[in-house]
Amino acid sequence: MVKDRIFSGIQNSGHLTIGNYLGALSNFTKQQEKFECYYCIVDMHALTSGVNKEELRNYALEVLSLYLASGLDYEKSTIFFQSHVSAHAELQWILNSITPLGQLSRMTQYKSKSEQHADNLYAGLLNYPILMAADIILYDAKYVPVGDDQRQHMELTRDLVEKFNYLYGDTFVVPEMLSTDTGSRIMSLQNPAAKMSKSDPDELGYISMLDNPKLIEKKIKRAVTDSLNHFDYNDDQLGLRNLIEIYTSFTGDSVEEVVNRYRDSGYGKFKSDLASVVADMLKPIQDSFNIYISDKGELERIYRDGAKRAREVADKKLAEVFEKIGFIAK
Repeated sequence: MVKDRIFSGIQNSGHLTIGNYLGALSNFTKQQEKFECYYCIVDMHALTSGVNKEELRNYALEVLSLYLASGLDYEKSTIFFQSHVSAHAELQWILNSITPLGQLSRMTQYKSKSEQHADNLYAGLLNYPILMAADIILYDAKYVPVGDDQRQHMELTRDLVEKFNYLYGDTFVVPEMLSTDTGSRIMSLQNPAAKMSKSDPDELGYISMLDNPKLIEKKIKRAVTDSLNHFDYNDDQLGLRNLIEIYTSFTGDSVEEVVNRYRDSGYGKFKSDLASVVADMLKPIQDSFNIYISDKGELERIYRDGAKRAREVADKKLAEVFEKIGFIAK
């Protein structure tokens, strides 16, 4: 039976956080049993984050090792570096020619980041969604597991597919967002109104998948809550709500169970227990990570094989695109 395809990728722009794990990696391992999966380390996207070349290389191997340590099977899933498949950049340029500039400039993430870095703004940030679209449609992915913060980019991707298909004939699959079992949007520990980010300059705002137990405990104990000292899950206590969501995401307990368990215990007991839950869940991943990251030869074998498999699919699709738009065949 032919399986539907999935494409997803994570930037190597910092240490992956528990938000990356709960929102993406933990679901990747389930998806590979049901779908034909292409999981990318999107190192070309990472260039827009300002990391230096040593960080870019180190984080790339770190993310790859965490993919594997989290349970991704390189024989079941195609795992590769975005920069190793040149068709991504080639298709992006072609899509540039049919993308309205006004639509790009209205992207919420672009407007937000351009306001934050008005004195240091580059075209890569504006064109980011077009490369994301190319990433997805090169593989005729039917589903893309992304969060609500990427919904606008997905809508642009669908618009570009429909426009290209209208102009040149049916070529690409129109992708759909895939909802996941773990749908919680994990927020910053220091600013619960903002998403937890691996590029957060405040290291107390996120928990890395590689943080040791003492550091995890420190970060959770210093996590923002409130002065109400009333253990509940509501929109008026965003900090506590975020911590409860982390707890339920890791344990599978319901919100009601957690609230009833700690209602009379106070924040201190809950934070201490949460730190233990997170550290215990991350330990086997960290142990496996240490094995993978220490064997650079095996990592190279895996990412080279993944890139070869990805190129076979991507280059075939790009050749079809070339023919449709009138390029001379290579």
